[in-house]
Amino acid sequence: MSEDNRTLPYPEPDAEHPTLVLPGAGTGTDDGVASAPQRRRRRWPWVVLIVVVVLAGLVVAAEFVARAILPGVVRSLVIDQLDLPADQQLDVDAEGILLPQLIGGRLDSLHLSTDAVTLEGITGAVDVTATGVPLRGGDLAGASGTIRIDEDQFTSLLATTDLPVDTVALDEPNATVSGSITVLGLAVPISLTLTPGALEGDLELTPVSLSVGGIEIDASQVGSNLGSIGADLTQPQRICIADQLPAGLTLTGLEIDGSVAVIDIDVDGAIVTDESLLEKGTCPAG
Repeated sequence: MSEDNRTLPYPEPDAEHPTLVLPGAGTGTDDGVASAPQRRRRRWPWVVLIVVVVLAGLVVAAEFVARAILPGVVRSLVIDQLDLPADQQLDVDAEGILLPQLIGGRLDSLHLSTDAVTLEGITGAVDVTATGVPLRGGDLAGASGTIRIDEDQFTSLLATTDLPVDTVALDEPNATVSGSITVLGLAVPISLTLTPGALEGDLELTPVSLSVGGIEIDASQVGSNLGSIGADLTQPQRICIADQLPAGLTLTGLEIDGSVAVIDIDVDGAIVTDESLLEKGTCPAG
């Protein structure tokens, strides 16, 4: 190659020939396409959401704790108030959300139940719902429930009456009282079937049938056969049993369910503050 046609070398890069940088160079993706600038996201909505979730979790946890603690506290108070055995079985359940009620100092509704408890000599299964239960002292807004008793306990209720009661058999919807009366110096076995109910706080027994010596007789013939004693047996019987129950309980209904007597009761709200209402009630003299 002649010196007239030789190839000239590329000039060396220097300050007079700077390398130009194209816009977006160095920020492109692998495929050479430039990406748009990322917009900064707001974080505060997520922070608020997290705080709300945490607070909700704490409230739920507090509600669980309250429900775990409250039954034991109430059970201890009831057992102490009624002087019941320390191992007395008693189920406690409060309705609604507890935290607002605890803060307000009053429970909307409290349900108490036990399979067997003895109150003033009467043993039965008790189921009571109290409303407006104060947590800082005071009377209940109200309470009502049922007492379920068996044949032996029902017999005890009738023990002080003029009925000839040796045994009582319960067969829904009636109760059959068996015993004897004395006629002309002789003991005459009788059996009286009655339908129980309640009237103004008293036990009401409406006769259904009467048998003498195992033979059923017509009500119209009772007077002539058994005299005034027999005639009285065929009339509705109204019996006060207030002296068999705590004074704070009022009989509002009674019916036979299978072979069990179910007594409906109304509870005086002051029973939690007035100890005299836990003692036996009284019946009118005469």
